[in-house]
Amino acid sequence: MISVNDLKNGLTLELDNGLWSVVEFLHVKPGKGAAFVRTKLKNVESGNVIEKTFRAGEKVAKAMLNRKEMQYLYKEGKEFVMMDTESYEQLQLTEVQVGDGVKYLKENMIVQVLMHDTRIIGVDIPAHVELEVVDTPPAEKGNTAQGGTKPATLETGAVVQVPFFVSNGDVIRVDTRSNEYLDRV
Repeated sequence: MISVNDLKNGLTLELDNGLWSVVEFLHVKPGKGAAFVRTKLKNVESGNVIEKTFRAGEKVAKAMLNRKEMQYLYKEGKEFVMMDTESYEQLQLTEVQVGDGVKYLKENMIVQVLMHDTRIIGVDIPAHVELEVVDTPPAEKGNTAQGGTKPATLETGAVVQVPFFVSNGDVIRVDTRSNEYLDRV
């Protein structure tokens, strides 16, 4: 149990027979009345977002999550095959379990699989990945003074906005949290 005064973004709580991740929180101390904590919580399984208000100092149950290092091997049909790097045991995960990071998964990539008890609740991929550009329109001469961007399709199928000088075959670094181009490798 932890106090709602100690909440942080990304913390996972057990509330109402479900797992909820803290998206936002705000401590409010009105001029009159007791202090409270206003939160925005996201359901880990369904993705629903709710707003919930707690009294200051109220206790909530913190979810105990285990992280396992696994290697992404390949995609089989609609499932993603992961291998535990310690026991070499293989698991098949659905696209829902992998989450938003599915568009950056590259074969042999090391990821962190989040587990609650024996249930898989998500996959954390690295914050930055290096991927090859497979399709992007050519740069137009004289159109680079303003530093604009163009869409680029990467080897995994993800589409990001890149500067005009990036061309097909270039390897770029992408921030997986914000879906933004960082630099050319």
